[in-house]
Amino acid sequence: MRFIDKLPYSALLIMTVLMLGAPFVPEPHLVEKMRMLMDGTLAKPLDMFDVVWHLLPATLLIVKLVKSRKAS
Repeated sequence: MRFIDKLPYSALLIMTVLMLGAPFVPEPHLVEKMRMLMDGTLAKPLDMFDVVWHLLPATLLIVKLVKSRKAS
């Protein structure tokens, strides 16, 4: 997990905002995928991978924040 320590917060924050909102028009993928999840139609492996891919930067940012809080 040392690679997380090397990532700057600013880069992680920018990646998180961009990936959570991408594509911005007509609607973000995560909104579409969460709607599919609620409808029970999120079944294709590609759709599941898409959710993981778009949440990855946010997950890394949370892990980095938790690690820094524990270190202090």
